[in-house]
Amino acid sequence: MFNESFNFNLRIAIQALAGNKLRSMLTALGVIFGVAAVITMLAIGAGAQKELLEQMKLVGANNIVVTAKIPENKGSDESTAGKQEQKKMSTGLSLTDVTSISEVVPQIETINPEVVKDSWLMREGIRKQGKIVGVGLEYFTLTDFKLESGEFFSEFQQSHGEPVCVVGNSIKIKFFKGGNPIGKYIKCGENWLKVVGLLENRSISENSIKSLGIRDYNLDVYIPVKAMLLRYQNRSLITKSMLEKAAGANEDENAKPEEDNTPKNYNQIDRITVQLFPGSNMQEAAEVVSRLLQRRHAGVVDFEVSIPEMLIKQQQKTKDIFNFVLGAIAGISLLVGGIGIMNIMLASVLERTKEIGIRRAIGATQKDVVQQFLLEAVLLSLGGAIIGLLLGLSMSWIVDRFAGIETVVSWWSVVLSMAVSVTVGLVFGITPAKRAAELDPVEALRWE
Repeated sequence: MFNESFNFNLRIAIQALAGNKLRSMLTALGVIFGVAAVITMLAIGAGAQKELLEQMKLVGANNIVVTAKIPENKGSDESTAGKQEQKKMSTGLSLTDVTSISEVVPQIETINPEVVKDSWLMREGIRKQGKIVGVGLEYFTLTDFKLESGEFFSEFQQSHGEPVCVVGNSIKIKFFKGGNPIGKYIKCGENWLKVVGLLENRSISENSIKSLGIRDYNLDVYIPVKAMLLRYQNRSLITKSMLEKAAGANEDENAKPEEDNTPKNYNQIDRITVQLFPGSNMQEAAEVVSRLLQRRHAGVVDFEVSIPEMLIKQQQKTKDIFNFVLGAIAGISLLVGGIGIMNIMLASVLERTKEIGIRRAIGATQKDVVQQFLLEAVLLSLGGAIIGLLLGLSMSWIVDRFAGIETVVSWWSVVLSMAVSVTVGLVFGITPAKRAAELDPVEALRWE
C-alpha cells in the first residue's frame, strides 16, 4: 500500500514539475551553481593536496637546504663601512662546510653536497644541452629516487672520482633511443662517462618547478661529486689565469683597470642538503647552520638557508584559505538555492490550493499531500544537483586544462554534493509541504 501511494505521489510530482519546465529550471539554478562550486572546490583542494605530497617527496621531509649565493660587487660610491665589508674574504660554500655542519649539528641523519654545471651532452651524432650534477652517495636517498635498472655509485667510484654516471629517464629516450643505456657511454662536456644506473621517470609539474625552484630531474646526468671537482670544475682552486691577472694588476698600480662588476662565483659547491632525524626542531637547526657558516665565511652572507617543508606548508595554508572561500561561496549558493525552492513551493501551494482540496476530497490524506510536495522539492534539488555535477566536472577539467591548476575529482565529493542537495530539498521543502497538508479541504475547494 505504501509503495503504491509513493509511486502515485511521485508521478504527480514529476507531472507538476514537467508542466512548468522553465520555472523548475530557474528554481534549481541556486542548487546547480552550489553543487558545481562544491565539486570544483573539492577537486581543486584534492589537487592541491596531491601536489603538496608530490612536492614533499621532491624536497624530502626534515630537510634544510643551504644554497650558495654570489654577492653583488659594490659600487664606488659606497660608505666606508661598506668598503670594509667588501674587504672581508669568504672561501664560499665548500666541502669543508659539509664536514663542519655534520660535526656541529647533532640531529643530522644525512648530509649531501651538490654541484650543478651546464654542459653539452653528445652521443651518436645527437647533441643537446643539459646539466651535469655532482652529488654524494646519499643524494638518491634524500630525494627518494628509484632505479629502473643498474645501480647507484659505489664508495670506490665516489672517493676516486670515477667517470661514471646515473642518468634521468629522459636521457635514455633522447640519447639511447629507448634502449637500455647501462654499460654504454655518453659524452658530457669534455669527458666520456659510463652509465651505471638509470632512474625511474619522475613526473614534475610546471608549478612545482616554479614554486620550489627545482629542475626537471629526468633531464639530468648525475656523477660523483669528486668526479665533478676533479674532471669538470672546482671554483675554489686558484688558476693560472687568476695569478697572471693579479700579477698584471700589481705591475701597473697607477693604471686604472677596467671595472668588471660581474659577480664571480667562487663557491666550490652549489648546494648542501641536510636531513635531520624525525622530530628535530628544524628552525633551531637552521639557525645553528646559518651562524656556523657566517663564522666560517668571515661574516660574508654568500649563502641562503631555507626549510622547503615550511615553505610548502605556508603555500598550503594559502591554498586552504582559497578553498575555504570557495566553500563559503558554494554554501551560500546552496542556501540561496534552498530558499528559492521554498519560495517557489510556497507559491505553488497557493496556486494549487483547489487541486489540493480535490485530492483531499477524494481520499488523499495529509501524509499523501506532504509526500507529494516533499517529492517535488527533492526532485528539484536532485535534478539541480545532477546538472550541477556535470557542470562541476566540466569546470574542474577547464581549470586543470587551461588554468594550469591540477584538479582531482573524488567519488566522495560527488556523493557529498548529492547528499547535500537532497538534504536542501528536504529541509526547505518541509514547510511548504506542511502548509499544503494543513489546508482545510472545504476551504480549498472554494478557492478561486
